[in-house]
Amino acid sequence: MAEAETKPKIRKGRKFAQVLEGARTVFLRDGFEGASVDDIAREAGVSKATLYSYFPDKQLLFMEVAKAECARQADEAVELIHRQAPVRDVLRFAAEKIVAFMSSDFGRGIFRICVAESDRFPQLGHEFYHSGPVMVRERLVDYLREAASRGELVIEDFELAADQFAELCKADIHARLIFGVDTCCAPRDVKRTIDGAIEMFMARYGAPR
Repeated sequence: MAEAETKPKIRKGRKFAQVLEGARTVFLRDGFEGASVDDIAREAGVSKATLYSYFPDKQLLFMEVAKAECARQADEAVELIHRQAPVRDVLRFAAEKIVAFMSSDFGRGIFRICVAESDRFPQLGHEFYHSGPVMVRERLVDYLREAASRGELVIEDFELAADQFAELCKADIHARLIFGVDTCCAPRDVKRTIDGAIEMFMARYGAPR
């Protein structure tokens, strides 16, 4: 009987953060396929042996980079969403975080990599989504529940409402970023999209006065 396959594991050490930062730079510059272990080691200022001792698999390294960045941004959002804050203030903050991440070099780079590698590594997008965006979504859902319990919102499906708001925040921005139609995104364009997302969300879910 064949022995069960064991998945390669990450090992942490003194230069772990250094390796992650070097990998982040190379992955965003060259993509997953184009990123070489030699380039990552050089950028991180470590030997290949050190890199492999931490990450025996390039896919593991890529996912750790994605998780670390998403977790950092999610933690910021979680800390700054105050449960008692007015609905419009929380929606504006959430919208600004969504747009900022979506339009950042990291956000665009990770999106391109996940799409480009979806056939070869179908788990990349799934793991990326659950490493950060889903955490912000869950916190927004929790806030919407509390706001509804206070009578400020009228919502039956909180998960759907959170997803709808996230999509509204992408209007006229996401497609322009992905297809490179023009320079994106001027502050007035971002404000226009965020204002529209909040007004539409409140028109649908705001409690009648």
